[in-house]
Order: sequence, then C-alpha cells, then structure tokens
Amino acid sequence: MQRFTVIIPANNEAALIAGTLDAVLLSEWRRPDPLEVIVSANACTDETVGLARMREQAFAARGWPLKVLNRDEPGKIGALNAADAVATGDARIYLDADVTVSPPLLAQLADLLDVAEPRYASGKLSIMAKGPISRAYARIWRRVPFMRQGVPGAGLFAVNAAARARWGQFPDVIADDIFVRLQFAPPERIGAEAPYDWPIAEGFDALVRVRTRQDRGVIEIAQRFPDLEHNEDKPAFPLSEKIRLASSDPVGFLVYTGVALASRLMRHRSAGWSRGR
Repeated sequence: MQRFTVIIPANNEAALIAGTLDAVLLSEWRRPDPLEVIVSANACTDETVGLARMREQAFAARGWPLKVLNRDEPGKIGALNAADAVATGDARIYLDADVTVSPPLLAQLADLLDVAEPRYASGKLSIMAKGPISRAYARIWRRVPFMRQGVPGAGLFAVNAAARARWGQFPDVIADDIFVRLQFAPPERIGAEAPYDWPIAEGFDALVRVRTRQDRGVIEIAQRFPDLEHNEDKPAFPLSEKIRLASSDPVGFLVYTGVALASRLMRHRSAGWSRGR
C-alpha cells in the first residue's frame, strides 16, 4: 500500500489557504498510513504561512503531519521541487492553493493510484466563476470536448510512485499540469468521480490574461518537449458543435470566443504570472 503526500504550492494565498487546508482536513481518509500535507509557500508577503501553520494542531489531531515551508524565492516550480525534496510519500497529490476538494476525492484518488503500474489521476473538475462575464465564459468552457470528456488535471493532479518516476525535478515551465499530464498515455490517466472546485479569473481582462498564459504554456510544452505530444488526446472541437453551442448560449459563446481571440493578440507580449482566478 502506497503512502501519499499532498503538495500545495502557495504564493500570497491568505484569502484562500485556510479553506483549502480545511477541505483537505475533512477528507474521508481511512487508509492506515497518515496523509502527509506540505504547504510550500514562496515569496509570500501576506499571512499565508501563519494561517497555514495555525492548522498544524488540527492536522496533528488526525495523525497527519502538516509541514509548512517558507521560501524567499518566488516561483511555483521552485515551490513544487522544494516540497518534493522533503516529501515522504511514495505517491503525490499536487493541489493548487485555491482548490477545494470534496470529502471523498483524496481517498478515491488514493484507491485509483494504489497499483504497481504508472497511473495519473484527477477529480471531476467543477469550474467556479464569479461575475456575469466569467460565468458566461465558464458555461461554454465546461462544454468544450476536452473539459467534458478528458482528465484535464487543472488545479489538481495526482500520480503514484511508478508514475512519479517518469520525471525528476519539475522543469521551469508555465504549465506544470500539462507537462505532467503528457507524461502519460491516455489509458494511464484516470478520472475519479468525486469533484473539486477550481475558481477562474473574474472579468474579461483577467480572463484574457489567464487564457494568454495558458496558451503560452501549451506552446512552450510543444516546443520544448515535442516527444510528449504523442500522448496528447484532446478530442476535436468541430464547427458543427461550435454552432450548436453558439445557438444554445449566444452570450456565453460570444464571451468565450472574445476571450480566445483577445488572447491570441496578447501572445506576442512579454509573459508574466497570471492567476487562474
């Protein structure tokens, strides 16, 4: 039976880290080995570290170690690698600091991954949106074939011990989730039934910035790691389906298309960090 570590990179997440950790704490975990949780804070200038450490006693009450790293260096990739270096679990669950897991999800992921063969898993993605623009965008995004049929792993992905051996340290890339997902062939990727909440950016400008970064991440992986492309299995998004979406939700489709077009115009600008919310 494999041991599991949850790794949560965090940069200035004081508004959300408590809720993320509280949701993990409520997980229906019945395995004999404790669930190790590591918050890897990087360059935080708010109360993220203190709020995370305030949960140490509650985690200890369940017999779970909660480790809080406080790194001066900025960057999610460095935070991931720092947490991996001290993690004791054979299998890893990588969780963004703004994600809220449902109580059954972590246990379901552990059951799916507790095999000898390499396996990648994620939960059922529930896109959370605030404001009319973002809600309209989300209505269409949820219905895009890849989001509806695949295992995107946005904000949360997990690998067992054999799967984690597919790569060493995380490379310095924009899209760590895509880099990991494409380490595995489609049959090696499994979706759990339990959901998790993943918030997206609020407002048109913020959506464009995030979509631009996402698109750059896709392009970067294709250019730097072309050997991974054979594992890409995004289903087609035919014109006929786009027409059906536009007919059923013209406002949502207009917003979604507008964000996509605006992000294409933004790609030539210098890249910067944009949160997914």
